[in-house]
Amino acid sequence: MTQISKPAMSKAEFIALIAMMFATIAFSIDAMLPALPEIGQSLSPDAPNQAQLVIASFALGMGIGTFFTGPLSDAFGRKTVILVATLLYIAATLIAWASTSMEMLLISRILMGLGVAGPRVVALAIVRDLYSGREMARMMSIAMMIFTLVPAIAPMIGAGIIALTGWRGIFLAFAVFAIIMISWMSLRLPEPLAPEDRRPFRLPHLVSALREMIQHPTVRLSIMVQGTCLAMLFCMITLVQPIFDEVFDRADSFPFWFGFVALMSGASSLINASVVVRLGMRRMVTTALAGQIVLSATMLLMSGYALSDTVMFALFVSWQTSVFFMAGLTLGNLNAMAMEPMGHIAGLAASVMGGISTVFAAAMAALVGLLFDGSLVPLAGGILLLSVAGFGLMMHMARIESRLATS
Repeated sequence: MTQISKPAMSKAEFIALIAMMFATIAFSIDAMLPALPEIGQSLSPDAPNQAQLVIASFALGMGIGTFFTGPLSDAFGRKTVILVATLLYIAATLIAWASTSMEMLLISRILMGLGVAGPRVVALAIVRDLYSGREMARMMSIAMMIFTLVPAIAPMIGAGIIALTGWRGIFLAFAVFAIIMISWMSLRLPEPLAPEDRRPFRLPHLVSALREMIQHPTVRLSIMVQGTCLAMLFCMITLVQPIFDEVFDRADSFPFWFGFVALMSGASSLINASVVVRLGMRRMVTTALAGQIVLSATMLLMSGYALSDTVMFALFVSWQTSVFFMAGLTLGNLNAMAMEPMGHIAGLAASVMGGISTVFAAAMAALVGLLFDGSLVPLAGGILLLSVAGFGLMMHMARIESRLATS
């Protein structure tokens, strides 16, 4: 493999660019949350709950697109795929802006998800191209820390845009954000994948690489655990606005509370970046999932008691913070764990990992969302089951790695 030099930009600028690529996802989701009631009233007044599909359809498109963008970047280069995918994203935002029916809006959101899969997956492959091991995990954690600032302010930005232009203006903001990102990348980031290191986009090669990933126990289990962790995050994001509205009657203050929680949970990536080199990625993930089991079980138990609205709201906001905090301690590490043995097929590995985990997470979030009954029970129960499953898979990974180490 040709030795690729580090980007000409500083390490800080590189991390900021990667964080902006990741942040396209969060901005596309979280800025929409305050708009859901208005979208429902505008495009589906007889069935306003259909507005929640705006989140699920985006996640579905992103999951599907994730399967293809990595292999395409292995064949045609990282920057080319990000550019084409982002142009699709921008075109989809304009379709959404002009939508006159819920069906057209949902189709545009699927296309937006397909487009955002480009920077989402290929940014991860770029980090793997240039860094490895725990240094890669550290870089990912710092990028994720910056990335968390977007969820903190996105709902407030969305609410401000709605106040000025209505919900349609949000999609124009998405287009501007994406244009800035690809312009920055095009001007400052050299292509990290040399032509001689590219893999032709051929089905036999893809099947062979996929088989290699499935047969590697750490990679296989890391993908499964990432699916459970991402599902917990998607479940919370999908239901947090309805819970603020219907359970606590605090829809007006939702953007501010959401921003506060995102800022508090942003410390998780900073903590992870500080200690992951010393403790290791697997221990960090396992500990975070064990903590979430305790906290979600407590939330489920407390939801059965007739506590005051103020107490229950404080408990919910604290638990919401813990779910976001858990994501910051797990997702970057799980990405790094799965990518470390797959450097020679980084694009495909990132695609398979992201595609499987995102489609699974979207399905789980849709299921939990359909079970919403105006209480906290479906969300707390769903996250409890997912955290137990993730913890069990991590313990199984530890046993496998222990046997391999002693054999």
